[in-house]
Amino acid sequence: METYSLLREFADSWVLLAMTLFFLGVIVWAFRPGSTRTYSDTANIPFRNDDKPACDGDCGTCQCSNDATFKEARK
Repeated sequence: METYSLLREFADSWVLLAMTLFFLGVIVWAFRPGSTRTYSDTANIPFRNDDKPACDGDCGTCQCSNDATFKEARK
């Protein structure tokens, strides 16, 4: 048996099985019961430092321009 045929047969059987088991392991790892808090914390990273409003308050028509806490935050 030549080398290519041997490696092809090995890849078609055992490597495919190993890759399938690895994929299933990653799925089980991602959805394990203890990971909910970790993934919830990671999902909220963009909102951690959300102390200031998104606008600058110079338009005069938005609600935040009349807010006293916003005026204090701009100083």
